[in-house]
Amino acid sequence: MAFATATTALVFALLASVVFRGSYGGRTLSALVEEQPLAMTYHKGALLAGNVSVNLIFYGKFTASQRAIISDFVASLSPLPRQKDSLEPSVATWWKTLAKYYAASRTPLLKLGLGKQVVDEKYFLGRSLRDADLAKLAARGAPRNAVNVVLTAEDVAVEGFCMSRCGTHGASRRSRAGRSTYVWVGNSAAQCPGQCAWPFHQPMYGPQAPPLVAPNGDVGVDGMIINLAGLLAGTATNPFGNGYFQGPKEAPLEAATACPGVYGKGAYPGYAGDLLVDPATGASYNAHGARGRKYLLPALFDPSTSSCSTLV
Repeated sequence: MAFATATTALVFALLASVVFRGSYGGRTLSALVEEQPLAMTYHKGALLAGNVSVNLIFYGKFTASQRAIISDFVASLSPLPRQKDSLEPSVATWWKTLAKYYAASRTPLLKLGLGKQVVDEKYFLGRSLRDADLAKLAARGAPRNAVNVVLTAEDVAVEGFCMSRCGTHGASRRSRAGRSTYVWVGNSAAQCPGQCAWPFHQPMYGPQAPPLVAPNGDVGVDGMIINLAGLLAGTATNPFGNGYFQGPKEAPLEAATACPGVYGKGAYPGYAGDLLVDPATGASYNAHGARGRKYLLPALFDPSTSSCSTLV
């Protein structure tokens, strides 16, 4: 059962690189930087809580370097042991922004941890996938207390990919084994980087500002991180379609998708905002992660101020 999808609206939204809709929430291709609704509504449903493992299912060919960029990001979501003096702003600080959602719902903030990693380079289900195939792949993760993340390689076509979404999130059906949540994100490098990897690639539509340099040197995977981050935030706060969201349940705006195209202060259509820049590489980023990594993460909607909250 899918809830939201991540898409970048096809006009200015294509620049937004962080709008979700679909299973419950996803990144859809719809609006870039636009006036946002005044409130994030809590629909009284459960939020993810407790210790939750994030299992990564790599479908298709990913290099070891690409897998490391993604796994290091997931590992960065929780404060790293023995790194009390980690650089700020950090991925962990970005994730803690969601604490306001949990406080309002009187739910303890969940703790995410990197779980198992599954690599399928033989394209077991082929190179053209439908939503049912994504659910099958997600089932290779864990049946409970988990977010199973399906990551498809750049040569894998997925239903709706590049046309209406860049990723999606949803949940398994109820069973005696429990219920798990899942996320799917595709690598858009060869199919639609202007839609799903902005601002690291020239957009297909809208203002044509020069693309930013990707912090990990991989336009497709750095774009995946943006989408994955937003979808994980949506999964945490709206895991079963009745948590926090704005608008209709069929096309909800969630914690990240309510702030499309915003990565730093001063963002406007075609401009991601004022970001940090690595003096050695010229790469733009707004968060430090594990192993010296740098990432660009989407703004999150602050339910207490009804505004988009950025790290920088």
